Amino acid sequence: MYDKPITIPPPLMTSEPGSYARRTVVERMPQIIDQVIADNEYAPRIVAALEELKVEIRSKAIQALTEPAADVAQWNRELTAHRGKTWLDVPWYFAETYFHRRLLEAVEYFQPGPYRAHDPFGKQKQQQEDAAVKGLKERWGQLSDADPERGFDALLHASLWGNRADLSRFTATSLADGPLMTGKEDRYILIDHTDQVRELLSQGVQRVDFISDNVGFDLLFDLVLADFLLARGWVHGVVFHVKGHPFFVSDAMVRDVQETVSLLCGESNPATQELGARLWGYLEAGHLVLKEDTFWTSSLLFRRLPPRLRTTLSNSELVILKGDVNYRRLLDDAHWPHTTRMEEAAAYFPASFVTLRTLKGEIIVGLQPGQAEALYAEDPTWLINGKRGIIQFDKHPKYT
Repeated sequence: MYDKPITIPPPLMTSEPGSYARRTVVERMPQIIDQVIADNEYAPRIVAALEELKVEIRSKAIQALTEPAADVAQWNRELTAHRGKTWLDVPWYFAETYFHRRLLEAVEYFQPGPYRAHDPFGKQKQQQEDAAVKGLKERWGQLSDADPERGFDALLHASLWGNRADLSRFTATSLADGPLMTGKEDRYILIDHTDQVRELLSQGVQRVDFISDNVGFDLLFDLVLADFLLARGWVHGVVFHVKGHPFFVSDAMVRDVQETVSLLCGESNPATQELGARLWGYLEAGHLVLKEDTFWTSSLLFRRLPPRLRTTLSNSELVILKGDVNYRRLLDDAHWPHTTRMEEAAAYFPASFVTLRTLKGEIIVGLQPGQAEALYAEDPTWLINGKRGIIQFDKHPKYT
């Protein structure tokens, strides 16, 4: 355990020339707004509000939230540190989260009326869920009869590669096909602690927590992995921490989990139907629990986990952190040297964890000296193009 104080590096900023953070503001945010307008039959006033948000992002100072909603005071407090700045002069994670919250204000998600609780990303998510379930049906045979060790490894890797599909990133979505091609993909796993994770779970544990990310293949293979662990008795209970309202584009909510399980139950393939029935059974019996918390849809990084969540996660034998954003939150969304040890950078985290993440952001720790330089020489966009991944395990000091 690291007892010495740690200096957190500067955060990734949208002001960094040539960075993916800057591209997020200049390109991705306007694209997301355009897609929301195209996918929803919003009233003219909402379309106008979305268009005005685009103008603000491109050329104006960041504006405060003004609608009556439970979280507005918290968001505006966080905005205070950036008041008067443009969208191209703030920390990247704050910019992304605040953008999505402003988008919900524009579409009247929290207000009484016809658009209350209407998911602006729902059409895209539904398409991803349908495609994922159909894709699983075609691939399920290669896993359903596998021996436990081989099956676990394949599903852990599938859970990793399913994370390539991200509706807010149009370049990475096409890479999501074939997430069960474990052997062919191994060379793209830069840090692979599969053996350590298998060793921990195969001994039998009480609880595993997933901090969820995207719908589609990402969520589906998390559910399949949870089914594997529960069906074989490796784990007594699984908790999925999901979003309480739309956050980013493809983030999973309770309704998305339920819809995915319903799609499995409705498939013509008997094995897929049985998988869906088992998952419903776990949900009804309380062996698979879906939890929401306002923290997950905030601009706060994991170092600021509230006491209620620190306590909750500390009772888990393993926390599975899915995706790029959770990895960034874990590491302060900061410019850590690539050779920094995860045990040092995330010593504050209250439980053992494994990160399953395909690389879509300019941050990584735990590499060997010279490894990053070699990767830059091979592929200058290796940190952001979603081609490579990590299965990065960190054992909490209480288990050492």
